[in-house]
Amino acid sequence: MIARRATHSIAVAVAVAFFALAAGAAEKEESTDGKKDGKDAKTPVSWYARSLVQSEAGIIVWDYWAKGRKLRAETIVGGTPIATFVSGEFYTIVDMLTRKGVAIRRAPEAIAADKAHAGERGFGREGEELVAKGAEFVRSETLSGRPCKMYRLTEERGKTEVWLTDDKRKLPVRVEFSRRDTGAKSTTDYIDWIADLELSDPFFEPDPRVELERVEYADYVKRSQSGNIVGPAPVLFSNLLHGR
Repeated sequence: MIARRATHSIAVAVAVAFFALAAGAAEKEESTDGKKDGKDAKTPVSWYARSLVQSEAGIIVWDYWAKGRKLRAETIVGGTPIATFVSGEFYTIVDMLTRKGVAIRRAPEAIAADKAHAGERGFGREGEELVAKGAEFVRSETLSGRPCKMYRLTEERGKTEVWLTDDKRKLPVRVEFSRRDTGAKSTTDYIDWIADLELSDPFFEPDPRVELERVEYADYVKRSQSGNIVGPAPVLFSNLLHGR
């Protein structure tokens, strides 16, 4: 029952906020320190960030860790901790109370993207994608004590605004989305950014004692298209599962 209630709570609480999170992506972060086979080799950059997502459905706090394209994300909804792991072939979602979850095999395009974009973190990329879609620069201002540049994109579904740090990293500080049809709004504030942490690869894998249902990618697509949520929570980092 706990897992079922958590699924429902997360599905409702993140439905609106996810539109804002998926509306864009932040800048490309790469390092070319070191050589491999006589060529520059991308060195994964590790990151930690915390975000506060507010919408009409409530408030959700997320913690993220990334090492290149590997991702670990955690949140708590209704007292239930939910963890997402993305590493190698699988996108895994775990209910940390029941220690049960689902491991979804990632699409071949997602695995290929890991190789093509090895130095990019798998979250907090709203700025880059929004600008790529044609977002216009609106103004410069200080937000949360950091000099930022604000960009805006207006589409058929609504308006998205993103504040990026005014430096070469262009980290997202705030993302706001307003739906045109309902007027619903969501705001994501990144309240912490820390780079170059020492993160081991096992940190991005679930505890081996967790009971996992293995789901092939095609089966996941079929089940999700029927309106079902596969596992204890929705897939929120869809680009890391689908590769697009």
